Amino acid sequence: MGTLTQNLRLFNTLTRKKERFVPLEKGKVKMYCCGPTVYLYAHIGNFRTYIFEDVLRRVLEFNGFKVKHVMNITDVGHLTSDADTGEDKMEVGAKRERKTIWEIAEFYTKAFFEDAEKLNMLKPMIVCKATDHITDIIELVRKLEKKGCTYVTDSGVYFDTSKLKDYGKLTGMSFERLNETLKAGARVEFDPQKRNITDFGVWFFSPKDKKRQMEWDSPWGVGFPGWHAECSAMSMKHLGETFDIHCSGIDHIPIHHTNEIAQSEAATGKKFVNYWLHGAFLVFGKEAKMAKSEGKIITVKNLVEKGFDPLAFRYLCMTAHYRSELVFTWESLQAAQNALFTLREHVRKLSEDIEGKREWSKKAEEYRGKFLGAMNDDLNTPEALALVWKLVRDEKEISHREKYELLLEFDRIFALDLNRELIREELPKEAEELIRKREQARKAKDWKKADQIRQQLKAIGIIIEDTPQGVKWRIEKR
Repeated sequence: MGTLTQNLRLFNTLTRKKERFVPLEKGKVKMYCCGPTVYLYAHIGNFRTYIFEDVLRRVLEFNGFKVKHVMNITDVGHLTSDADTGEDKMEVGAKRERKTIWEIAEFYTKAFFEDAEKLNMLKPMIVCKATDHITDIIELVRKLEKKGCTYVTDSGVYFDTSKLKDYGKLTGMSFERLNETLKAGARVEFDPQKRNITDFGVWFFSPKDKKRQMEWDSPWGVGFPGWHAECSAMSMKHLGETFDIHCSGIDHIPIHHTNEIAQSEAATGKKFVNYWLHGAFLVFGKEAKMAKSEGKIITVKNLVEKGFDPLAFRYLCMTAHYRSELVFTWESLQAAQNALFTLREHVRKLSEDIEGKREWSKKAEEYRGKFLGAMNDDLNTPEALALVWKLVRDEKEISHREKYELLLEFDRIFALDLNRELIREELPKEAEELIRKREQARKAKDWKKADQIRQQLKAIGIIIEDTPQGVKWRIEKR
């Protein structure tokens, strides 16, 4: 592929419709993705969003665009309530683990990118920390102040949302209706000094009775930046006052992204972002619930501990469109892993039968065109995966060499390591005995013991697959 396309269409949250993607600068894309607040491990619900963003970047690059991908790290200023109340999440994390905020931030930032690597996510070209951009954030607040868009309360400097005629446009609601909706759904008492319920803090003052671990001098007093202000300041610093794409989960639409638009456009007088993309939630079945507030989350590490290849989760994410909810259960993850391993096995067998002259038939071009058509239709990964399985089963009109090359080409977007090398050798006696015991446990419906044995096998490099034809095993190359 590698040639610029005119047919990429993306669903723009701002206009609520699919639009043909046209970048500001021909051949180049400026893309900003909201990164993690590094007070805790990112859970698999978070990673569903990051995987969709990774697929988006890969599709853009597949089409020949040069992408400048920026992601922020929130290491200060994200309060526990969207109503600008509660503690800073970083302070909460530091208290929980009895460490400094700086130690917490460093540890969970490193953990995030280690997990991202296990999921084959491309690292952003620029990773920017909020604490490295305090001067930029203060400058943004000063611009807003000069334009008469802010006011000061006892708790900090607030943006007056009534100053922007189209505040709330990302939600599709008017300023009045958005305020009424938030009032109706309010579960906390809002600061009575706020002029409007939608007003938000761009700079918070430190408590007078104690010193925060993270605080800075500013023209308004010692304090720390508001979460929304961070993203506006950092994205515009690295991508310009107007850029192409801004991504995150749907939970950021009504408040975080709405506020980013408001303060950015108020400060510059220009359109902030052309295309807004949002991923839907990962929802959990009864046996796989999460409660992040209680520290009960499912992480990438948990998947590995249960004997799963992290890329099985990536495969699972691509079985649903990024704008549709995806239900997670351990059974659905197992099915995804079985499918992934089967697909890798097909690729392995094809790799052994690609001798002879390279030919590229009309049918191969048809498969390639349909794949690109699916991915360029707002990242339709379910349709693209269905096409892959149709290709695998096609034994009449396409050669093994063409299949092999197409599957590896498609894997530039899927990033499932379809050509991962696996060692083929005799199964150790220790592993044979563990597999036998695991089968006995499964027959007795002792799933806990079966999972424990799977983990034991994983620890010694044996990958187990439960297929309709019985148990299959592989020794993974390390």
